[in-house]
Amino acid sequence: MYGTVRFLLDGDLHEIVNPDPTETVLNFLRYRLARTGTKEGCAEGDCGACTVVLGEVIDEEMHYRAVNACILFLPMLDGKELITVESLTQPDGNLHPVQQAIVDTHGSQCGFCTPGFVMSLYAMHASGGDVTRDQINDTLAGNLCRCTGYGPIVEAAEKAQAQRVPVDHMALKERIEALLALKRHETLELTAKDPVSGNEKKYFAPVSVDDLGKLLEAYPDATLLSGGTDVGLWVTKMHKELSVVIYLGAIDELGQTRESDESIEIGAGVSVADAMQTLARFYPDMGELFRRFASVQIRNSGTLGGNIANGSPIGDSPPALIAADATIVLRKGTEERTVPLEEYFIDYGKQDLREGEFLARIIVPKPAPDSHFRAFKISKRFDQDISAVCGCFNITIKDGLVEAVRIAFGGMAATPKRAIATEEILVGKEWCAETVAAAMEAMAQDFAPISDMRASADYRLQVAKNLLMKAFLETSGEVETRLVGDREPAHA
Repeated sequence: MYGTVRFLLDGDLHEIVNPDPTETVLNFLRYRLARTGTKEGCAEGDCGACTVVLGEVIDEEMHYRAVNACILFLPMLDGKELITVESLTQPDGNLHPVQQAIVDTHGSQCGFCTPGFVMSLYAMHASGGDVTRDQINDTLAGNLCRCTGYGPIVEAAEKAQAQRVPVDHMALKERIEALLALKRHETLELTAKDPVSGNEKKYFAPVSVDDLGKLLEAYPDATLLSGGTDVGLWVTKMHKELSVVIYLGAIDELGQTRESDESIEIGAGVSVADAMQTLARFYPDMGELFRRFASVQIRNSGTLGGNIANGSPIGDSPPALIAADATIVLRKGTEERTVPLEEYFIDYGKQDLREGEFLARIIVPKPAPDSHFRAFKISKRFDQDISAVCGCFNITIKDGLVEAVRIAFGGMAATPKRAIATEEILVGKEWCAETVAAAMEAMAQDFAPISDMRASADYRLQVAKNLLMKAFLETSGEVETRLVGDREPAHA
């Protein structure tokens, strides 16, 4: 229906006519449905207290993913199934196995964080398959508990996996059919008044890139919304009033990934979680870097295109993609142009994006046979932290000589940036400690980093130099094992 958001909750169809386009799912649940099991902690997607699960049909199969309700706008539920902690009530009145496991292992004290933990574990539980301790730890990285400690919660996760509820295939088939019936074939358009200012707000969810192009021509200043992991904060923390929002998540073309013999082509709307799985097959270190990208909830919502398009100098994906020699395809109307990713970033807060233009897809070349790719994230915490320095190295070595090299850093300049002077020292030289030491000194020609709360300028420059040496040690056989910690890479 035109102007109506439609989604499933507890198997029932909910239809919301012209809601406030930037009302969060968290507020909708708590204040309009009185579902107070979903908690508000940080309201910025960090603590996980607001975790809910979304169900979607992809290739005629149900897929479940944990997301943060605090930065998810209500219209983004259109065509999906919403699952909250209240939804886990069993027909016989018993607790869901995940909830029962939390009780049995004493995984809750104050209980405020517990519904979020339950929903993260439920998403893992519902997705099926065996899981390892590392996968459980990754699943819980986006949920903060200050009193219980993670030992009992991890134990609960393992116990719940061992007591997985058999799938009701008939009910699952009905759920899939119900969601397929909700799929739109034309643009969803909403119009509402801002509850505070009274100003008119519009929301569009086009279903094709052609429709998106037309909307951008009509509303060139519209806010493009994909996962909401950045835009959501504009509303919850900066209290911005977004007059026109165009949501990209209903465009199938932007969510597709294609492969050729030479490259991987990733739609701008592909989630970081899905992009990670694809890229890790060819660039294991890139997969390992993306595994430390925020949390499961954020990776499930945030998109690779969004991480690029916002132009942050500390975004984790651009340095890795620049080192891999990625290009991006920008589109306006029906016209497209291809730009090397490193040239997209012009200055702080300024990108090579013309009025009415949008990022359509990212093209990543497959690695050369003799190339060595390394990516390192330096931050104060292993999980859920912003990079102080992110260094990525793509080095092709033949007969002991550096045939080609691409080095890119985040956190070292106003934009993600290549280390051109450093690369020039390396190309054509022997891949040895002496050459690397000379190249390390050239770093000062490439970067003049700043000091901020995450690191000092001197620290950043020294770390950048050290990461080049680390890449050398790992690729030259000087060390026996990788230096990425005690976990397996994301692709393993």
